[in-house]
Amino acid sequence: MTAFLVALTASILALAGLALDGGLALATKVQAAGAAEAAARAGAQAIDLSAYRLDNRLVLAPDQAVSRAQARLSATGVDGKVTVSGNTVTVVVTTSQRTQLLTLVGISSISVEATGHASPHRGVAPSP
Repeated sequence: MTAFLVALTASILALAGLALDGGLALATKVQAAGAAEAAARAGAQAIDLSAYRLDNRLVLAPDQAVSRAQARLSATGVDGKVTVSGNTVTVVVTTSQRTQLLTLVGISSISVEATGHASPHRGVAPSP
């Protein structure tokens, strides 16, 4: 009977840990995704003004796009990787969430990654 109670208690703690720490990890992923999307949008605002004035084309200025996206990440206190490919800014944010209950079974943190993409558009762009 005692072994059954020990196993039952351990199972309940593991399930509670999955619920609590899984929820915290999900919230962290949502925050990371918001930061990645915001940084990508900030980078996508860096258009090459000379190309725009010359023939009305929306072309990214890659160095400025990376700089703006990195500045946005720094302002939110998040680390990330910014790349520009063609007219698209991609931001990848990787962070971790310290666990509360899963530390009891040896899992001290959960790593999460989120990606944001943006490109310049005229006017109001439709949602994907």
